Amino acid sequence: MQYVTASGAAVLPIGLGTFQVEGEACSAVVAEALKVGYRHIDTAAAYGNEAAVGAGLRAASVDRGDVFLTTKVWWTRLGEVERSLEESLGRLDTPYVDLFLIHWPNPAIPLAETLAGMARTKRSGLARNIGISNFTIALMKEAVALSPEPLLCNQIEVHPYLDQDRVIAAARDLGLAVTAYSPIARGALIDDPAIARIAAAHGRTTVQVALRYLVQKDLTVIPRTAKVARVAENFALFDFELSASDMQVLGSLARADGRKANPGWAPAWD
Repeated sequence: MQYVTASGAAVLPIGLGTFQVEGEACSAVVAEALKVGYRHIDTAAAYGNEAAVGAGLRAASVDRGDVFLTTKVWWTRLGEVERSLEESLGRLDTPYVDLFLIHWPNPAIPLAETLAGMARTKRSGLARNIGISNFTIALMKEAVALSPEPLLCNQIEVHPYLDQDRVIAAARDLGLAVTAYSPIARGALIDDPAIARIAAAHGRTTVQVALRYLVQKDLTVIPRTAKVARVAENFALFDFELSASDMQVLGSLARADGRKANPGWAPAWD
């Protein structure tokens, strides 16, 4: 399994997303993921499940130092990122996170101020790495120029229905890794006939093919599931390879309405 590297850090190409997974179901999925072999868990203050994620971490017989844990500060709290992270750490019951992200940009709060606070969390050891999420090309460039500490990644929505190649290329030019959230378009592509044909040829599911497509684009993927039974299936991506023609077909599926995450506070997308 090849790591995705940037800013001196190495991240496994697959992690467990926990958006909209709460309570005991979240704890059970996190514990199962770590049992299966995941070593990257993604959460956020806004998900309301950090305590459940922490419980799942404690339930698994895996050393904390072997787990890459990500959380995020919500866009309305970018003026108090240190306090937000301290609260997150309390809920997670851990002394640090491996990656702390700005969840969404907020034009009402100066980015330089936010990034200064983010840098302080890294320098104090509360966050091993810092980064951004849902940033456009222009905002990425601004963030990299302003940040007192290197940024590890931009976490963005990526899947076959959404063409993010320009943003991905720009991130790489800036030295950033890219983490793909909603990698199966919130379930929209599960029954796609083109993906189904590729999946049948490989003896795989459409979900596995969609995830493998992103892994072969050198992205980190963080599929989420509330079902323990799906955890191992989503992780089984590393014993098959998509052909160049498969990749071309998958890359041709982008559609104008492909974006799934587009709240009112989102930036003007590229």
